[in-house]
Order: sequence, then C-alpha cells, then structure tokens
Amino acid sequence: MNVLAVVDPRLVLDVLFASAIGFLLFSRVNEARTLWLLRGYLFLVALAWFVQRYANLPLTSKLVDALVLACSLSLAILWQGELRRLMELLGTGRLAVLLGNPQKEFRGSAGTVTQITEAAGRLSQQRRGALIVVDMGSDLRPEDFLNPGVAIGAQLSRELLLNLFAADTPLHDGAVLVRGNRIEAAGVILPLSRHSVSRYGTRHLAALGITERFDRCICIVVSEETGTLSLSNQGKLERPITSSRLEELLRELLSSAESRPPARRTVVSSSAESLS
Repeated sequence: MNVLAVVDPRLVLDVLFASAIGFLLFSRVNEARTLWLLRGYLFLVALAWFVQRYANLPLTSKLVDALVLACSLSLAILWQGELRRLMELLGTGRLAVLLGNPQKEFRGSAGTVTQITEAAGRLSQQRRGALIVVDMGSDLRPEDFLNPGVAIGAQLSRELLLNLFAADTPLHDGAVLVRGNRIEAAGVILPLSRHSVSRYGTRHLAALGITERFDRCICIVVSEETGTLSLSNQGKLERPITSSRLEELLRELLSSAESRPPARRTVVSSSAESLS
C-alpha cells in the first residue's frame, strides 16, 4: 500500500501552517528570555496536540490542556503589549509590518542627521522641551497617534524645527514627525509607554510608547526641565547623551535603515531624575 495515499491532506496542511506560524514567531523574537518562553509554550502546545491525536490518555490530555491554558493566561499578561500591537496590525491590515517587510523604506541624506542634531543641541542649550519622531520605514499613519497633529509637509531644516518648538507657538507641546528629509506633521500626540516608569516624565514615556510599537522608528527627546538629550529606540531609552553622541547614534541607525531593519539594541537607562 502506498503510504502517501493514506496521508490525510488536512494533516499535511495543518503541520505546514503551524510550522509557518512558528517560524514567523521565532523570526520576530530577538530577546533570549522571550525566545525561551516561546519555545516552552510551543512545546506544550505540540505535546497537547500529540497526546490528543495519537495517545488514548484522557487524564494526561486533561492535565496538559490545563497546563497550556495556564501558560496561555500567563503569557497574555506578560505579553499584553505585544498582543495588543499584533491586533492593531491585523485590524489595520498592515501585514507587511507584521512580516518584517516595511511598506516604505527610509529615504534620507547626511543633511537629515545634521539638521536634527543641530536643532536638538540648540533646544537642549535653551532648555526647550521637544519630541522629534523619525520614521525609518514603519509607515506611520494618523491612526497610530492619539492625535495626528497638523500636517506640515515642509523641507526639514534646523530653523523650522526651532520655530515649531518655540514656547509661544501652539504646536510646541506635541511631537514633530520627520520622514526622510521632510517634516510631515507637528503637534502630534504620541501614545504613552505601556510600562509605567515613575522616573520618566510625559515626553519620555511618549518616546518609549511610539518606539515600543514600531521597530523602525526612533524618537529624540529634549527635557524642558534640565535640557537633557535622550534617544529612544525599540522601547529602550539612552540618556543622558551629548550632541555628539546623538549624532553618532543617528548616523548609525539611519544608515542601517537604508539597507536593512535595525538590529535590536540593548540600552541601559540611566539618570533617575523625573523629566517632563
């Protein structure tokens, strides 16, 4: 008897789809601890499937199912932010971001880094609070923000950035969205970080919030109280940094964005004072 003739096509499709989902999950995980948790959970799911399908062990099957359910609830709590982001991507149909293939690639120049660095340095010296979001290919849309702000659509320049963050202007409290060599919007209200960090003020929580949701997005923060410069990338905040360090980080991140998705960085936060 031909073995292939008795193989259920639905079983083959089931295994293929499950393998594809598992591969997608593993390819999107970069942290070792998260990878271990995911491996353990998928092992339990596979064990439960095997026991139910091939073994006549009712009691063992019930125990494994209960264990999978308990682990599912635990992971739902631990990964509530990631699951929320997954539902957002599925709900908006942005599968390209989910698959790691951004819909729009970053297009900038050396002048982008220079203009942003000089503006951030001047704002820091004057202790003028600022948030500058740089979209490196995440294809940020108005629905990604609490308030999309006011469309600008102007060439990026140090002078324009300084004017937008002037204390007597109506847009200075929000963030400025930069894409390539252009300022797309100002007065943008960003979603706050899902992790409440008491030592950070609203601007820093907003910078963490947008970079937690989008890998190909960075945010520069200038503290209004101290003038401290910070840079948020992939939900990690590096602070305080100098203007030269900011320029170095920007050149590294933006150059990598032109060729491939930026590698996940592990940055240790420092300085415990509360900033606004």
